[in-house]
Amino acid sequence: MKVLLLKDAKEEDGGQDPYVREFGLHGLEATLIPVLSFEFLSLPSFSEKLSHPEAYGGLIFTSPRAVEAVELSLEKGNKAEVWKKSLKEKWNAKPVYVVGNATASLVNKIGLDTEGEHCGNAEKLAEYICSRETPSALPLLFPCGALKGETLPKTLKDKGIPMESITVYQKIPHPGIQVNLNSYYSEQGVPASITFFSPSGLAYSLKHIQELSGDDIGRIKFAAIGPTTARALAAQGLPVSCTAESPTPRALAASVRTVLQPQRC
Repeated sequence: MKVLLLKDAKEEDGGQDPYVREFGLHGLEATLIPVLSFEFLSLPSFSEKLSHPEAYGGLIFTSPRAVEAVELSLEKGNKAEVWKKSLKEKWNAKPVYVVGNATASLVNKIGLDTEGEHCGNAEKLAEYICSRETPSALPLLFPCGALKGETLPKTLKDKGIPMESITVYQKIPHPGIQVNLNSYYSEQGVPASITFFSPSGLAYSLKHIQELSGDDIGRIKFAAIGPTTARALAAQGLPVSCTAESPTPRALAASVRTVLQPQRC
């Protein structure tokens, strides 16, 4: 059974994307189509903030792209060596909060220890941070995207926990969305399921999917990686067949497999 995942490929040590591999283990043939590209912003300013860990109580990462911004800002600011020699150790003396294992893995690669990765979304991470932090004079530094959700900032603010956000990237449509979707539909036909990984990805691809699917769109099982994306799907009037219990390949594959069982169709 063929399913479509609207995300870019991330090859692991085995040379295969973990989502493709996990869906294969569940008897599903998954194809990945990227729908987002990213443009990085404010890197000099971010580099300067990273150079002063003494001014902050810790770090918050809710996306892999924010971690990439760390690396880029250090490179552009010629501070990669300083990071390795001293800055990394100073930040490691503070909490580094993350959402999900994928983001945690990238944070680990730049030399930082993490906590909170078991939290599957920003809402749960906010609750976790509130359980660990007390109001203090030093804010948590939160590099984020231009379209960040307001749940985490609002929750921390309501609890009196200071936070300083800096926009380090913005999402833009992937230039190959239409061509790649056209190729997929002409070669594979209408997929049994389509998974969206962000509200932005949904916004950039939905029109093309509706046009290509035509009258068959009603038989597609739409899936979401998390509650925020699920709400965006519902807002577009699309039925949400399933939402992954956590933003992991295994949880998503299991959810999609369940809704595609013959007795559930």
